[in-house]
Amino acid sequence: MIEARHLRVLRTVAATGSFSAAGRELGCTQPAVSQQMKALETSVGTPLLVRTGREMRLTQAGEALVRHASGILAGLTAAEEEVAAIAGLRAGRVRLVSFPSGSSTLVPTALAALRAAHPGTRVSLEESEPPQSVDKLRAGDCDVALAFRYEGAAGAEEWDDLVVRPLLTDRLVALVPERHRLARSQSVAIGELDGEPWIAGCPRCRGQLIEVCAGAGFTPRIDFATDDYPAVVGLVGAGLGVAVLPQLAIESVRPRGARAVTLEPAVRREIVALTLPDLAQVPAVRATLDQLARAAAR
Repeated sequence: MIEARHLRVLRTVAATGSFSAAGRELGCTQPAVSQQMKALETSVGTPLLVRTGREMRLTQAGEALVRHASGILAGLTAAEEEVAAIAGLRAGRVRLVSFPSGSSTLVPTALAALRAAHPGTRVSLEESEPPQSVDKLRAGDCDVALAFRYEGAAGAEEWDDLVVRPLLTDRLVALVPERHRLARSQSVAIGELDGEPWIAGCPRCRGQLIEVCAGAGFTPRIDFATDDYPAVVGLVGAGLGVAVLPQLAIESVRPRGARAVTLEPAVRREIVALTLPDLAQVPAVRATLDQLARAAAR
């Protein structure tokens, strides 16, 4: 294996014409230069230098290696500079995947702060609900996944192989039309909504809704299903049914014609930022996780 330090010595010997002159140029002794040249010749398996009097002459193999050395060393220097820029957050890229209500609440604040602190770091955003977002992370298709899981939900996925940064606990609220009989209530039990037409959200949230309602002894009649939170709010506001939404989703949408009522007993979901253990050591990824945590704390 050819080492970069040996290439630098060879190039200096070729430029100065002797081991002693190369040693002075490199700030080392003549025997040290000679030892490194012997190691390089052993690595390539052929002589690279021939002594002619007090000077050194390159063999054909030596000439070829010196010719390539400049490009190799220039490439290594460029690589070192790029890595140093990434390590110093003067450059870098983070691929972020988030669920919609996280994209509209936590992500904008976090990314604005990240750009202000490290303008050279680029972040791309793609929307995906868990568990698909977590699958993307494990497959190497993103660097950070904003995800959630419901407290006490059956079959909750394991994240033991990932770095988990807890962000906040998001409580579900009931959403009813303004003229609904429960619109002025301080709180509502899920069982009080038995017999109502329902607007359900994403498949995962729909499953959680059915599970919670089953615990209250009824099966919800789902008339509408949509992944779009503004559509859910619009349908409720038009008096077409009731819904249960995360508080984070309510914060991102103005609920015209609808009222949010505290749901009892409390149903919560844990909002987290996930990454792979190796990626957690990357400065740009670590900075993104920090800014998401700060955004959640506000």
